[in-house]
Amino acid sequence: MPEATVARLPVYLRALNALAETGRTTVSSEALATASGVGSAKLRKDLSHLGSYGTRGVGYDVQELVFHISRALGLGQRWSVVLVGVGNLGQALAGYGGFDDRGFRIAALLDADPARTGELVAGLPIRLLSDLADVVRDEGVSIGLIATPAAGAQDVCDRLVACGVRSILNFAPTVLQVPEDVDVRRVDLSNELQILSFHEHRKAAEAEVVPA
Repeated sequence: MPEATVARLPVYLRALNALAETGRTTVSSEALATASGVGSAKLRKDLSHLGSYGTRGVGYDVQELVFHISRALGLGQRWSVVLVGVGNLGQALAGYGGFDDRGFRIAALLDADPARTGELVAGLPIRLLSDLADVVRDEGVSIGLIATPAAGAQDVCDRLVACGVRSILNFAPTVLQVPEDVDVRRVDLSNELQILSFHEHRKAAEAEVVPA
């Protein structure tokens, strides 16, 4: 399945869950595409990778499509996650309730600052980074979240990989170097803001040249 398709599946799943909450049992490809913010042709092509679950003239069964997308995303099981870096961003991530709703359990919080050891954040005590190997083994951690400053992110990444973690979500503003069998997703909030700044700048420039 193409990476671009995989990236859109969670968007479709969120739209389907919202439809289910309103009592909808079926949805057309056009309506689901609109709710997901993509073109209907792209949506149909994406869903074709899951198999053919739509009915001509009726559309998709909402619950059936939720099941197949959830299965494709591996959401049929609960994943244990370790969060490294408990600064402002790390604390916000630790307190985000959406992880649990989607099958992700924050198993432990780690930080390099010894002074914070034992401090409770979102009901979990902060542990030292040196405990990482024990946490990964004891909690069955599959995914690592990095919310450290950029300078420390590669070291944390290397430690996670050495402990056997092969999926990493990186919030640090830096590019991580990893082996080929390790998957890294990067979330850079400043980059996204700069992209929005570009669009705002362009719209302002276009407004200045529009004739009165």
